[in-house]
Amino acid sequence: MTECRSCPRLVAWREEVAARKRAAFADETYWGRPVPGFGDPGARLLLLGLAPAAHGGNRTGRVFTGDRSGDWLFGALHRAGYANQPTSVSADDGLALSDAWVSAAVRCVPPGNKPTLEEFDRCEELWLRPEVDLLANVTVVLALGALAWRVGWRVWGSGPRPAFGHAAEAALASRARPRWLVGSYHVSQQNTFTGKLTEPMLDAVLARCRALSD
Repeated sequence: MTECRSCPRLVAWREEVAARKRAAFADETYWGRPVPGFGDPGARLLLLGLAPAAHGGNRTGRVFTGDRSGDWLFGALHRAGYANQPTSVSADDGLALSDAWVSAAVRCVPPGNKPTLEEFDRCEELWLRPEVDLLANVTVVLALGALAWRVGWRVWGSGPRPAFGHAAEAALASRARPRWLVGSYHVSQQNTFTGKLTEPMLDAVLARCRALSD
């Protein structure tokens, strides 16, 4: 997957970001490739985000690692007992997940953080569906944001898609391995800085995911 070049627009952008870099990371070598999922292969909880951040996952090579969104997410996973530490700064920082797997609907950083419908479709078919087929124990999918909710329902759901909302829940089709789709506002700074998403809100959603998976 890390060698994929199926989406020319995404390939060009991820490589441009890796070449230009952010001033704070000028001395670092950016990953600049598709970013794989990460976590416990036996996980019952799958957290599904949108795509790698330009100077987060696209830099470090690990999803939600090296940016403020990751600080929020892994801090919450640590408080909930899913992570051995509350921070995620690099791919070799010792972070380990227990009973959780973190992934993204699109594996390359998109311009403007907006993948096209064709890019969503291609990545789902090539990488998301084969990945989740290997996660045999997943029973709860936590969608981080409305776009991840849409993808999650298309992969695992059946019938009309339920409305997205923070702490929304939807039972999934019996033909699929997961049993529940749960929604959360994304851990982006746009939500966390404005108070749309707070730590107690995220903690409560993860507690509910734990209860559903149990």
